[in-house]
Amino acid sequence: MEITYTPGRSPVPVARLRSVSMVFADGTHALDDISIELRQSEFVSLVGPSGCGKSTVLRLLAGFEVPSTGAVETTGDTVGYVFQEPTLLPWRTVAANVTLPAQLTGLPAATARDRAGDVLRRVGLTGFERHRPGQLSGGMRMRVSIARALMLRPRLFLFDEPFGALDEITRERLNEELSSLFLTEPFSGLFVTHSVPEAVFLSTRVLVMSARPGRIVADVAVPFGWPRAPGLRYTPEFAALASRVSTALRDACEVTS
Repeated sequence: MEITYTPGRSPVPVARLRSVSMVFADGTHALDDISIELRQSEFVSLVGPSGCGKSTVLRLLAGFEVPSTGAVETTGDTVGYVFQEPTLLPWRTVAANVTLPAQLTGLPAATARDRAGDVLRRVGLTGFERHRPGQLSGGMRMRVSIARALMLRPRLFLFDEPFGALDEITRERLNEELSSLFLTEPFSGLFVTHSVPEAVFLSTRVLVMSARPGRIVADVAVPFGWPRAPGLRYTPEFAALASRVSTALRDACEVTS
């Protein structure tokens, strides 16, 4: 059933880069005068050629890096970060991995247990609480990573190409699950990917970056309603929008400093 939902219409900014440039100590010019605004209840994907600074954008918003020039602004609320690899502790169970952020921030144990049960249910891992990462598939390990990030109820959720190493079927299924999660959780998302179909399927907007030093060269609105059925990927409208993003990306690969 189609639900009435218009993400991305809120004027409230959750995070913002303002005229940010980034030059690393080794002289690498990663970003050049880049401005991005992520509004409340938006899910924005970031695509661009390899090495253009997509992950650097995430690291700046997470506070892992400081820009050379410009300003990084966030609400100050908890930030959820999902890395390219699940980064789970192999000796801890699923439940123990998920509750780790709660332990590190001093959340009461009973509250942590309740939240862990809830987030594991949301990512489809009820019944796997006592398993260890080595007993899980790659897709299940990534679900654990997402559940762990959900524990502190982030308002800003950053995804650094989390599904890139997975097979196509698993990747599409996780896209659908993340899309459903976006409808039920009060977060804004910034998602780095090399897959144009993935970006279009997940997003309210797709930002295209140029070759290094990275700049924003296209900002493409995604008009499809929510929830998004798997069959959306095979419609002419989806193909046309994916083609538009692909063309912008192809052109971006030819942009040089």
